[in-house]
Amino acid sequence: MAIATLGPVALDCPDPRSLADFYARVLGGKVEGAADADWIDLTLDDGARLAFQLAPGHVPPQWPRPDRSQQFHLDLEVPAGEMDAAQEQVIAWGAKLLDDGGGTRSWRVFADPAGHPFCLCAC
Repeated sequence: MAIATLGPVALDCPDPRSLADFYARVLGGKVEGAADADWIDLTLDDGARLAFQLAPGHVPPQWPRPDRSQQFHLDLEVPAGEMDAAQEQVIAWGAKLLDDGGGTRSWRVFADPAGHPFCLCAC
């Protein structure tokens, strides 16, 4: 029996508002919080939430490096036929392609503008 429910997944970053805006472009939803706040929420249309917390000394993970572990990552699903367009869009919004698998697999690894790894996964 569960004793809790999952609240927002919080990402440390140097600029909470800009990272919230990046994920709002990718996932949709509503960004809440003052532009200069230390904590910004993104509430998605299905009620799921991401939060972005100011971390002045933020050191981004590096993928794949065991000494700078990714710690966690987000898998974001996109329709299989839209993978290339989704890749172009997230890069235009500030993501960096880390690994496309040579075009032979159904997922690609990126870093968001603050350096957190995430995958676009064909569904």
